[in-house]
Amino acid sequence: MNVKIIWSNFLNSIKTEMNPLSFETWFQNIELYDYKDGICKIIVPMAIYKKHLTTKYYDLIVSNLSNIVGDNVDIEFYTQEEIEELEKKSNESENSISINNFVDNSKNLESIAHFQSNLDKKYTFENFIVGNTNKFAQAAALEVAENPGVLYNPLFIYGNSGLGKTHLMHAIGNYIVEHSNKKVLYVSSDQFITDFLGINKKDEHGKNFDYINYFKNKYRSIDVLIVDDIQFFQGAPQTQNEFFNTFTKLYEENKQIIISSDRSPDDLKLLEDRLRTRFCWGLTADIFPPDFDLRVAIMKKKIIGESIEKNIPDDVIEYIASNIGSDVRHLEGAITRLLAYSTMMGGLDINLDLAVDVLKDFVNKGYSEKNSVNRIQRIVAEYFQVSVEDMKSKKRSANLAFPRQVAMYLCRKLTNESFPKIGIEFGGKDHSTVMHSVEKIEKEIENNKELANIIEKLKKEIV
Repeated sequence: MNVKIIWSNFLNSIKTEMNPLSFETWFQNIELYDYKDGICKIIVPMAIYKKHLTTKYYDLIVSNLSNIVGDNVDIEFYTQEEIEELEKKSNESENSISINNFVDNSKNLESIAHFQSNLDKKYTFENFIVGNTNKFAQAAALEVAENPGVLYNPLFIYGNSGLGKTHLMHAIGNYIVEHSNKKVLYVSSDQFITDFLGINKKDEHGKNFDYINYFKNKYRSIDVLIVDDIQFFQGAPQTQNEFFNTFTKLYEENKQIIISSDRSPDDLKLLEDRLRTRFCWGLTADIFPPDFDLRVAIMKKKIIGESIEKNIPDDVIEYIASNIGSDVRHLEGAITRLLAYSTMMGGLDINLDLAVDVLKDFVNKGYSEKNSVNRIQRIVAEYFQVSVEDMKSKKRSANLAFPRQVAMYLCRKLTNESFPKIGIEFGGKDHSTVMHSVEKIEKEIENNKELANIIEKLKKEIV
C-alpha cells in the first residue's frame, strides 16, 4: 500500500480520537516515510517529538496503523537529518556495488540510473511559503511542473543562498513524479562533475565504454534534468562542454531542463557564452530575499509544527524577522534555538527579553532593525496618519502617493536596499516607480523648505 495513502488514512482515523490542539501540535507536521517488513518509519521535525510521541501516543499510533495495513506493525521515529544519513549510506552501498560491476554488467548500470531521482520528498509546493519576493519564481516553477518541456525550457532560477531555490526545484520534480510517469533526475553541480570525471577512468583493458554508456544513460535518457548551483561549473571547461552536449540533446527532444544559480546567466562570466545564451532560451526567474511580511509568515509556519503549546508573542516574531536577516535557514534556526532553550530550561515562557538573550549570537552584526525598510514604513505612515497596508497598496490617491514617495526616498537614503528590493517591500512596485519617487522627493527638497524639515525630522526619528 502506498505510504501516502496509509498516512492519510491514519490521520483521518486519529483525528476523531484526540483534541484538535494536540492533533495539530503533534501530528500535523510528521509523516510516514516508509513501510516495509512491518516497520513504519516516521519523520518528526525535532528530536523532542520522539520521546513525547513514544510516551504518550505509541499505542494509539501502532493500533491505528495496524488496522489500516491489516497487519501488526512497529514504529520508528527519525528526524530529517537521520533519514538523510540513512539514505546516504544506502546510496553509498548501491554505488559501491554498481562500480564493481561497470565492466561486466553495463545493462545493470543503465537500469540503476533510472531508479535514483535524488528528490527530497519533504519539499513540495504545498509547504513553500509564497510572498512578494518569490511569487514569480513559484508561479513559473508550478507552470513547469504542470507542463514539463512545453513552455519554459529551460527554467533558470537564481538568487542568494537560503531563499528557496532548492525547495522549488525539488517541488517541481516531486510534482512531476507524482502526476506522470516521467523520469526525473536531480543532481548538484558537484555530482555532475564527479560523474563526468569518471568517464576518464579506464578498466583493466584500458577501456571505459561501459561507464560512458552509464553516464549517457543517466543524463540523457530522462525526461527532466534538474541541476543545482550551476555556478560551480565555472572554471571547468571540459565539464561545461559535456553539459552543453547533454543540454542540447535533451532540449532537442523537448525534455525539461531546470537550473539554479546564485546569480543571473549574464553574471556567470566564467561560463562559456554558448551556455549562458542557452540558459536564456526559456525563462529566468529570480528570487529576492523575503520581505518582513514573508519572514513573519515563514516563522509562523515553522511554529505551527514545533511550538509544542508554547505561545510565541508577535513582538518576538517581529524581533526575529527584523534582526536575523533574510536567509530562511537562519530564521528557522532561530525559532528552533529559542524553542529548544525554553524546553531545556524547564519550560520558560518565551518573551522578548528571552529572545534577545538567547539569539544574541544569531543577530547579524551591522544589521539594525531601526533602519529597516519596515521600520521606515511604520514611522512615515504614523507621521502622515495613513496605514502601512494602504501605503503598500495600489491606491494612487494624493494622501497615499506622497507618503509612499517619502518612504521610498528614505528607504533608499537610509538603507542599502536596491531599487527593485524597495519596490518589492512596497507591494511589488516596479523599480522604475521607486527611482521616480526618489528623484521627485530630491528635487522637491531643494525648493520646499517645509518638506526638507519634515524629511530631517523623520530621519532623526528613524536613526
